[in-house]
Amino acid sequence: MNLRETIVAAEPAEGAAFAIEIPAPAAARTPLIFASPHSGRIYPPQMMAATRLDGAAIRRSEDAYVDQLIAAAPDHGATLIRALFARVFFDVNREPWELDPAMFEDELPAYARGRSARVAAGLGAIARIVSEGQEIYERKLSFAEARERVEAVHQPYHAALAALIAATKAEHGVAVLVDWHSMPAAAAQQAGLGAGCDMVLGDRFGAACAPVLSRQVERELEAMGYRVARNAPYAGGYTTEHYGRPMRGVHALQIEVNRALYVDEVTLEPTAGFARLKADFETLFARLAAMEWSAL
Repeated sequence: MNLRETIVAAEPAEGAAFAIEIPAPAAARTPLIFASPHSGRIYPPQMMAATRLDGAAIRRSEDAYVDQLIAAAPDHGATLIRALFARVFFDVNREPWELDPAMFEDELPAYARGRSARVAAGLGAIARIVSEGQEIYERKLSFAEARERVEAVHQPYHAALAALIAATKAEHGVAVLVDWHSMPAAAAQQAGLGAGCDMVLGDRFGAACAPVLSRQVERELEAMGYRVARNAPYAGGYTTEHYGRPMRGVHALQIEVNRALYVDEVTLEPTAGFARLKADFETLFARLAAMEWSAL
């Protein structure tokens, strides 16, 4: 697969209409909602014109192919939502105004959150760097550009996700959001499991979902031979924290997958491990679909 061929051009103004994709479940619908916020491959041309990176380097922060790993979820009754725009264009797993003042030519409004730990790390809603620390932009952005990206990407994504959660809860009495991500192999070494781990489950230290959900996912993955950690180094991002309200019947769990399991981190080409992981996830989907949701 040619890296440059995976980059799709689209202007934000026209992109608002297809910032997301929600395939219809093929099986009887369950309370499960699976989200892939960071696998988008639309890199708008005006962004590419402003970057100092080439088409390969700018993809380093992309959760490459996670959307494909979970593509079978609708066959098991889960609703799937994908963000189609690239994470570095706008990160929907951030607060919309989590912006780095140093990246902008004009002063940001008072409601912008420029002092978060994520902004300090260069990974705000509009990232300053890709995962190896390479600077993305050759010039400063305008706040008008940031506002356009919020309106084109963040607002449609979260409006759709909130509507899915509300409709699912109304139908089933409970909604279960699983937010799917991938992590660099180097980050997996920080999980405190010696040689690292294969998956990190983030439930905001129990605040975002019922313990039975985290335990069930952990058991299923470990039974397949995967090493699983909890909440370190990833406890769950904006989506998990914002939507996870177990006392109100809305449960949110973030799953981080070690990229070394399925992709070459240098070339970003899928490896032989991709097929096995995809099949194991489909087994997981079937088992989650069969859960007794009244236990949550």
